[in-house]
Amino acid sequence: MPSVVGLLEQRELAARHRVDELREEADRVQAELAVAERNWKKWVIARSRVGEVLGPVDETEEHAWTERTMPAEGQAEEPSSVLMAAKPKSQVPVWREGLDASVLSVDYQRILQALADRHHLHQGPLTCQEVAVVFGLDAVPAKVEALRSKAKHLVAWGWLAERQPGRFTLAQGATGQGGGS
Repeated sequence: MPSVVGLLEQRELAARHRVDELREEADRVQAELAVAERNWKKWVIARSRVGEVLGPVDETEEHAWTERTMPAEGQAEEPSSVLMAAKPKSQVPVWREGLDASVLSVDYQRILQALADRHHLHQGPLTCQEVAVVFGLDAVPAKVEALRSKAKHLVAWGWLAERQPGRFTLAQGATGQGGGS
């Protein structure tokens, strides 16, 4: 007859093997999830870009934007210290040092400002449901998903960070309206 200690060791060994198997499976799933999320983000950006391309274009604004941003022939390009506010549905510029939140559309500015206020109060990250409540919106799926889409876009362009899934904070160096870092 086997000893009790021997039986316990067998059960412990079997449990350890099961834990190892599950860890390997979890690692595999995490790797697949990371690839799938990157792929999904690319499709979100692609859909957004197609929407911008297919959206109505005001020729006079497009011409004025080209005049402001493209240097004349033979002139060196000079960085402008005055940044124009973005039109609704415009592309979110990649965050860089010295870029102010005023280049973003109003919706994006509101999200950044809510997170900047939270940061200044030394509070943690916000979920999109919490952002909806801060904005006085009903936390219904349509509103929350619209905010999530905007927040994910801001993450993709370096304005926000998502260190935990679904929890957003300001990215390192980025600030809300009218603030320096």
